[in-house]
Amino acid sequence: MKTSLIILAAGKGTRMNSELPKVLHPIAGDSMLVHAMAAGATLEPVNTVVVAGHGAAEVTAAAQAFDEQAQTVVQSEQLGTAHAVAQARDALAGFDGTAIVLYGDTPFVSPATLDAMMSAAKDADVVVLGFEAADPGRYGRLVMDGASLERIVEFKDASKAERAITVCNSGVIACNAALLFDLIDAVDNDNASGEYYLTDIISIARGRGLKATAVTCDEAETLGVNSRAQLAEAEAAFQARARAMLMEDGVTLQAPETVFLARDTVIGRDALIEPNVVFGAGVTVESGAHIRAFSHLEGCHVSRGAVVGPYARLRPGAELEENARVGNFVEIKNAVLAEGAKVNHLSYIGDAFVGAHANIGAGTITCNYDGVMKHHTHIGARAFIGSNTMLVAPVHVGDGAMTGSGSVITSDVEPDALALARAPQVEKPGMARKMMDMLKAKKAKKQRSS
Repeated sequence: MKTSLIILAAGKGTRMNSELPKVLHPIAGDSMLVHAMAAGATLEPVNTVVVAGHGAAEVTAAAQAFDEQAQTVVQSEQLGTAHAVAQARDALAGFDGTAIVLYGDTPFVSPATLDAMMSAAKDADVVVLGFEAADPGRYGRLVMDGASLERIVEFKDASKAERAITVCNSGVIACNAALLFDLIDAVDNDNASGEYYLTDIISIARGRGLKATAVTCDEAETLGVNSRAQLAEAEAAFQARARAMLMEDGVTLQAPETVFLARDTVIGRDALIEPNVVFGAGVTVESGAHIRAFSHLEGCHVSRGAVVGPYARLRPGAELEENARVGNFVEIKNAVLAEGAKVNHLSYIGDAFVGAHANIGAGTITCNYDGVMKHHTHIGARAFIGSNTMLVAPVHVGDGAMTGSGSVITSDVEPDALALARAPQVEKPGMARKMMDMLKAKKAKKQRSS
């Protein structure tokens, strides 16, 4: 069944008290909008249409960064959800399939739930996603007659009996696209808010003898975010669920509540994650790897048997092959550490290749930036880089070569050679005592004059 997505993302989000459009506030490293788009993307939609309003340019950029084929249309006036969906009409002109309406501030609807809606849409003209609310509050209510959905009533328009219903409306709807826009044309704004409610299409469809039904999901999937407090709740909910899934899949989290994951974090079975580790976007950790405490990883790949940390930082482009070692206070950026390579202490390796079983001494820096351009450092297999070596890129250190501690390497080093690049040590007998006496006298004079 062909599918298109309509994602409503026009709200300003006044309660967020922010210049940033509401749907662009992040959860687990990605905007709420991207979470919604990612869930919908599992349906392999023909079209994705984002209905923007406040901050439309920023919303468009975010949508197209995730999916360059996504289209954005603008709802210049916020006149209700039906009016918002209607803005997608031209973008879906000629589309013959099912449109699913999602919300950019409701980021957790699962792919399984969307699959269930698509299955239900094979036998019903309109499918609504509902949930059994622990506290129905001011949610719209689903008025059911068996499996048939008769209508949706907004809380402010509901009778006392209707307010007693606990099955609530999430706002997510699946419907043939042409039919959806036809039903929207019949919606009016004769209600307490003076808005065009998308929910009114149910009673209109039923009045035409069409079939409407509801699919239900866990209430957690329908969590909407309208304030900073709710954003924090959504972050906590995501993290709790993601941690639980990792542990179910065989990952050891020594202190789960201290580990923070991104939307796309992938960690293999039997990996060990120590406390206070933060994963940014784009991280894959293979089975059997060990991430030690207080490390931060983003945009990197850690292979089987590798060890990272404690207190390590892996930045985008870091690639650790099997059994590589990155130790405390080490930063790796856009660099490959081949099998068994070690960078154990207090070093920066950027824009580099470190060969198999090479050993990088403490305090080593690849000097990769000249103020305008980045340059590459190549360190060969089994090379030994002495502590406090500065490797001024572009430079190539051959297989099996060594550098002396404190060297500044500006030229290529041949394989198996020892490179020493430091000034000769000069010793002046008695000068240390003379210098100290002179400084003490200067300090005493300064104190007397004050």
